[in-house]
Amino acid sequence: MLSILQTALELGLIGSLTVLALFLSYTMLGVCDLSTDGCFTLGAAVGAVVAIAGHPWLSLPAAMCAGVLSGFITALLQTKLGIDSLLAGIIVNTGLYSVNIAVMGGASLLNMNKTATVFTLLKSALAGTRAAGLYKLTAGLIAAALVVLFLSLFLRTRLGLAIHATGDNPDMVRSSSINPDFTTIVGLCLSGSLTALSGCLLAQSQKSVNIDIGSGMVTIALASLLIGRAFAPRGSIPKRALGAVIGAVVFRLVYAVALRLNMPAFMLKLVSSVIVIIAIAGPYLKNRWPELHRRLYHGRERGGEGHA
Repeated sequence: MLSILQTALELGLIGSLTVLALFLSYTMLGVCDLSTDGCFTLGAAVGAVVAIAGHPWLSLPAAMCAGVLSGFITALLQTKLGIDSLLAGIIVNTGLYSVNIAVMGGASLLNMNKTATVFTLLKSALAGTRAAGLYKLTAGLIAAALVVLFLSLFLRTRLGLAIHATGDNPDMVRSSSINPDFTTIVGLCLSGSLTALSGCLLAQSQKSVNIDIGSGMVTIALASLLIGRAFAPRGSIPKRALGAVIGAVVFRLVYAVALRLNMPAFMLKLVSSVIVIIAIAGPYLKNRWPELHRRLYHGRERGGEGHA
């Protein structure tokens, strides 16, 4: 159980970077970026190729730059070509499948068993200490903490506030002499970089990358984000960002419990969908419950009168 818990924490912290990317694009900017799956795989592929070439540390900024490019193209389709945000994400996600195959040299799988990664380097650095067996967890904690700190500081800047305002009311932003197209582009570029970084870290953590590594990531990230809102529905940006990280960890713990109960692996995507439905519909049904309860109560009273 401890091993399963540790794995869930490691995956949750690495995946929380994608959740924080969605926190920036979906919660702050008001754009649901459906290119997340392809961008995640792009970061994993670019990071793997650079690491295999012998540059494990360089793989992180390389993956982030690739994510920036993905986010830029998605934003360009929305702001300059008039394509709906959902459709733009779908178009980019579809195109990235071919791009990712090309980045991986025409293969659908890259193996990094004999490749030095940021995790193996960290493991060597921690050798002989108590944290030697927790090197993946340590890397995940460092990455999540740095991203939370960055978002907490960035969203307090003038540009960060403009991005938030664009998500709330783009017309007001435009009337304040701020270009909402520019803030959308910056927001999606930053979101893409975090998503790609998450993919890069996951690929190096499991020492392999396949073309389907990012499949369903947008659903997982959305579910984690909505779970995180339960821990920090309101409050400052750091609290809400931390809530997103907690949501990612809780989601992975649910996955771990499902696997522990011998649930088939192919059912996990259904579990993700159910969690999203519960997270979205839960607050709505909670608000509607007094009215539903009142209708049921009156219905029973009328039924009793009719019977009498």
